[in-house]
Amino acid sequence: MEKDLDASHLESTQDSSEAQVMERNANEAIDVQVQMGFYEAVRLYSMAVVWSLGLSTAVIMEGYAVMLLSSFYALPQFNRKYGQLQPDGSYVIPASWKSGLSNGALCGEILGLFFTGIIQDRFGYRMTILAALCLITGFIFIPFFAQNVEMLLVGEILCGIPWGAFQTVTTAYASEVCPVALRAYLTTYVNLCWVIGQFLVSGVLKAVLERQDQWAYRIPFAVQWIWPVPLVIICILAPESPWWCVRHGQVEEARRSLIRLTSRSYNMVEETLSMIQYTDQLEKETTTSTSYWECFKGENLRRTEIVCLTWLIQVICGSQLMGYSTVFYIAAGLPESASFNMSLIQYALGAVGTVLSWFLMARAGRRTIYLYGSFILFCLLLIIGMVSLAPRSSRTNWTIGALLSVFTFVYDLTVGSVCYSLVSELSSTRLRAKSVVLARNLYNIGGIVVNIFINYQLTTTAWNWGAKSAFFWAGVCFCCVVWIFFRLPEPKGRTYAELDVLFAQKVSARDFASTQVDVFRSTIVRKG
Repeated sequence: MEKDLDASHLESTQDSSEAQVMERNANEAIDVQVQMGFYEAVRLYSMAVVWSLGLSTAVIMEGYAVMLLSSFYALPQFNRKYGQLQPDGSYVIPASWKSGLSNGALCGEILGLFFTGIIQDRFGYRMTILAALCLITGFIFIPFFAQNVEMLLVGEILCGIPWGAFQTVTTAYASEVCPVALRAYLTTYVNLCWVIGQFLVSGVLKAVLERQDQWAYRIPFAVQWIWPVPLVIICILAPESPWWCVRHGQVEEARRSLIRLTSRSYNMVEETLSMIQYTDQLEKETTTSTSYWECFKGENLRRTEIVCLTWLIQVICGSQLMGYSTVFYIAAGLPESASFNMSLIQYALGAVGTVLSWFLMARAGRRTIYLYGSFILFCLLLIIGMVSLAPRSSRTNWTIGALLSVFTFVYDLTVGSVCYSLVSELSSTRLRAKSVVLARNLYNIGGIVVNIFINYQLTTTAWNWGAKSAFFWAGVCFCCVVWIFFRLPEPKGRTYAELDVLFAQKVSARDFASTQVDVFRSTIVRKG
């Protein structure tokens, strides 16, 4: 009996000693992470940057595919194949079918995203992207060989299933493999990939514009087969997220991942591993499981609301109008080739805006950028609406098209890029896969509604509002500004453990930036 008591006491003492060592190491790692500068982080986490950028390239594929369809509406050859003959001899795809085609991919994404949340949580980030790449390689055959608009719709729905995985998995992976100093840059790089995809769409369509045969729209579909092979190789070689490994009890695998993600001069692997384990234990105290239902319980409900509405704002702030700038340029009297040239310039501005957002985030908080960015978008939408009240002319359409290019630049400088950083940072690490899926699916549902409205607003055979629809989206955008001011917190410079304490203590969104916390006592030191 005494031997049993001695063994029990010894085991308890060892557990206590291990816990103290973990806490001490975690504290040291948190201090190092918070104080680490950008250049030091790039030097120490150089391989994490490489693998994150490599996997995020999958979003170029999604950005290309999603923007391809709306760009096709300005391609005469596509309209002749799938549109209906009008009295004036032109071919137009009805607004109902435009909405159906655009929303078909979103419906597929909604279905695919729910499966992604389950598969990603069980099999990891790499295997989820690998499975999505295999699916998209096969599904591209359907729109490529589509003989009618119905077959095209089926293809868009099926392709949407793997597209959703690219957007959510790459963002979550980027947020987990890098330190605090790089988190914003690698997550917002996802938006740059999206813009690159849009840029490539305009370039490819301009290249095939002179063709009068079926290859004018088949070649752009076929271009999508370029991406899977190199991305499959990257997925096979990349290390798994150490956070995912710890959540699944694979501590040794997490250690190996950290070694592969960092440079040889990095001597804080054990401390960083302790920080991940400590944060995971901290969240286990408030999160009993990693199911979807857990996202709507206790303090996680607030986090779910924030990440979901943050991503929803990206689609309801009027951003969908950017995809129709080519239509306005054609209406202004530009030849199709020149209109696509202007679209190339627009997306180039978007890419420049995303890169500049990295410098902006180094000086301003994510909340500040999101708030002021949304307000500027609101003002631009009002100006576009006012310009549309002028008599219809070539000059008016030119002005609207130019303003949409400015809108694109501001959007990608602020809301478009910072959204990815906010969603990945403000979700719980244990529930990140599920939270990001819920947020992206709300984005997709919002996108369905937005596509229906915009296609009816801009199609000449439907409501035919034209640029006056900007007034409607300006009103929606203003509501977004109000929500951001009162509900969106500031995660800049915070470790995931610090964010857990801030949410647990119910600190208001406007006090997040100035509140000091004690992670290991889970208390607030000084409230802002």
